[in-house]
Parts: sequence; structure tokens; C-alpha cells
Amino acid sequence: MGRAFEYRRAAKEKRWDKMSRLFPRLGKTITMAAKEGGPDPEMNASLRTAIQNAKAQNMPKDNIEAAIKRASSSEAENYVEVTFEGKGPHGVLIFIECATDNNNRTVANIKSYFNKDKVGANLVPNGSLEFMFSRTAVFEFEKSEDMDIEELELELIDAGMEEIEENDGKLYVYGDYKEFGNLSKKLEELNIDVKNASLKRFANDSVEFSDEQLADIEKLIDKIEEDDDVQAVYTNIA
Repeated sequence: MGRAFEYRRAAKEKRWDKMSRLFPRLGKTITMAAKEGGPDPEMNASLRTAIQNAKAQNMPKDNIEAAIKRASSSEAENYVEVTFEGKGPHGVLIFIECATDNNNRTVANIKSYFNKDKVGANLVPNGSLEFMFSRTAVFEFEKSEDMDIEELELELIDAGMEEIEENDGKLYVYGDYKEFGNLSKKLEELNIDVKNASLKRFANDSVEFSDEQLADIEKLIDKIEEDDDVQAVYTNIA
């Protein structure tokens, strides 16, 4: 499902200086959640999750509070969520999620990244590739020494968990995106300190690419991810 690539990319991002782009994206997510469901995280599960994720990335408290305040400001941008689908170098499938206050700008920018790619990238109509990705609720937390994985599985299956996976001392819980709220609530009840909670898209069929091909693919992905309106990029890389 492309999870191995997610892990590799996450490790790589730790080495990149991406705070200049990461914090604004996290802030945008917080503002959108606060605007939609209110500024009180106790009453707004989406905002609570957004704040939790921001803290996991060491986003300063002042930045978080400023993002919440922006939601009630008369000058607050009206963000809308838009997606793009395309085929990149060597036939890799690319699904892009954006949050924008200027759709014309975002469309023009995303098109330009694909059009300028020299290894045959092109956008396709929305809906062409979406069915090839599964939208999944993902929760990440540290595995403690006294944690009984089998017992935890039994608790979480009733809340909609489909799979639990261990990688590098961390546990990842997966479920259908519709079960995000149930799983989040259950993990809170179990007093598990979730480091990151999100909705991701995993390719139903992943593909292996050579190192040379991956170099071409990552050039395009990196360019897309540099765009301020882009929130996430998903591929079918194994």
C-alpha cells in the first residue's frame, strides 16, 4: 500500500529543513478546523487533532494560538480543499491534496509543475485515479514497554481498526477513513498519547521503481510539495 515509501519519506523529511513550509501548513489546518467547528478544542475534535499534530512537530504554542485566532478574524481567508490527480515520470500515479484561498492560482501552479516536467508527466481528470487509492485513518504513537499489543488490538477492532503495524519502535493503527472519529475517541479513552493522527491515501497496488526512476519522480514531487497550497502528495511507489 505504499507504506514503506511513507516511512522512507518521513525519515528523509526529518533531515530536510522543512519547518518554513511545515508550520504554515499545520497552521492552515488549525485555522480551517477552528473556522468550521469552533475555537474550543474540547468541543471540536478536528481542531483537537490538528493541534495534537502541530505539537508533535514542535510547532510553538504562540503559532498554534495565532492560527486559532485567525479563524475568527474578519480578514481570515476562506480556504477550500481541492484535489488533483496525475501521472508523473515513468507512469507513477500522483494524488495531490490542497487547501487554497485562490483556486485559479492553485490550478495554474499545479498544471505548470506537470507541464514543465521533462519525463512525461501530465494531469488527468479528477476521478480518474481516486479509486486506485484507499483513504485511510492513520494514528501513530510510541510503543511503551508495558503495552499489550494483542489486548490493544481487541480494544481497537471494536472501534473500527483494520490493521496495526510496528515500525522502528512506533505503532501505526489503520482504519477506514469513516472510522477516524471512533478510533480517535477510543485511543483517548485508553490514555494513549497519539503523536500524529491523519487521513492518508495509500495506493491499492504499489509499484517498484529503480533508483534512477525514483530520482526523476522525486524531482517532481519535491517541486509540488514546495507549493504553499499543497497539503499532501500521495503516490503508488512501493
